[in-house]
Amino acid sequence: MEKQFNQENALSHENKEMQMKETDLQKSEQKYRRIFEDSNEGLILWDDQHCITDINYAGERMIGISKEKLIGHRIYNLDIFQDVKKQEIVNHIDQVFNNGKCTSTFIIDYEDGRKKYFEYSSKLNIVEGLNFTVFKDVTEKVAMQEQLRKSDTLTVIGELAAGIAHEIRNPMTALKGFIQLLEGSITKDHSMYYQVITTELQRIDSIINEFLILAKPQAIRFQEKDINQIMKETVDLLTAQAVLYNVQFVTEYNEQLPAIYCEPNQLKKVFINLIKNAIEVMPGGGKITISVKKAVNKRIIITIEDEGSGIPEEMIKRLGEPFYTTKDRGTGLGLMVSYRIIDEHKGTIKVKSEEGKGTIFQITLPFDGSNSIN
Repeated sequence: MEKQFNQENALSHENKEMQMKETDLQKSEQKYRRIFEDSNEGLILWDDQHCITDINYAGERMIGISKEKLIGHRIYNLDIFQDVKKQEIVNHIDQVFNNGKCTSTFIIDYEDGRKKYFEYSSKLNIVEGLNFTVFKDVTEKVAMQEQLRKSDTLTVIGELAAGIAHEIRNPMTALKGFIQLLEGSITKDHSMYYQVITTELQRIDSIINEFLILAKPQAIRFQEKDINQIMKETVDLLTAQAVLYNVQFVTEYNEQLPAIYCEPNQLKKVFINLIKNAIEVMPGGGKITISVKKAVNKRIIITIEDEGSGIPEEMIKRLGEPFYTTKDRGTGLGLMVSYRIIDEHKGTIKVKSEEGKGTIFQITLPFDGSNSIN
């Protein structure tokens, strides 16, 4: 009787221990599930067949696909990945199986033209039969690094430009003076040569001025101005050139726009540069659409769209770099100056283009006074 009681007591104690272990295990699972779901970084569990078995909320949000549509699918077979991206992920997985872990980066190209940059790191057998990948969106970091790179380039070019511009300007002044003295003695037979020399000297002078702007931004005084009026004056100025190229302007102004703090002549220089470029890329004529609209977050968006041949994607990335241009006789300085002016106005320039269909330059400027200079 006593022996039976002891056996029952032992079994009861053993059951309690098992229940306690199960409770502890459940608490542990709940804790790790909460950590998994609440992480700010994307987390993916996948099996040895490369199929996704789980993904947290941050991962769903970053990728832009719901968990229901992801689970059961191989990581590299998602619709958002192009063939070249799929191969990159396959290579990453191979490295994980060979080395036990691997860290890589990849880019997702969305249909609307957006790009997202990701860093991701994977580890083999985080638990038996399951592998683990953590990834994060580094798009803003990449954009900031690119902005810093361009800023450093501008600084170096500015220092170089200061010396070059002043050294060239002195002999240029002498050349222009002597050419003007010779104007009265130029015969009809040589008048064409005189015109060519004069035109080319003017072009050199224009390049020097762009160098000087890069070297030392002019002391500018910001004023409260109507952006519509600045654009209208620019369009009026370029109408004659547009007629020569058989180009028509289509303008869309939002007359309810607030005034912005800006240097009007500097902004006009940017608009002239972009519109002239648009005219020149359509030698056979066409339409340039210019719109000035209000956007969210106290911003104004100016769009200049042409119907030219477009710019290849790899070239778009380099626009604004010194001496990089798509034109035969261009220097690239005009666009570089434009980027600098818009940057000084706390704005941005974005370029969208499709070969054979044209290019869109989109300038965004604040109107809340944050770009004013006291």
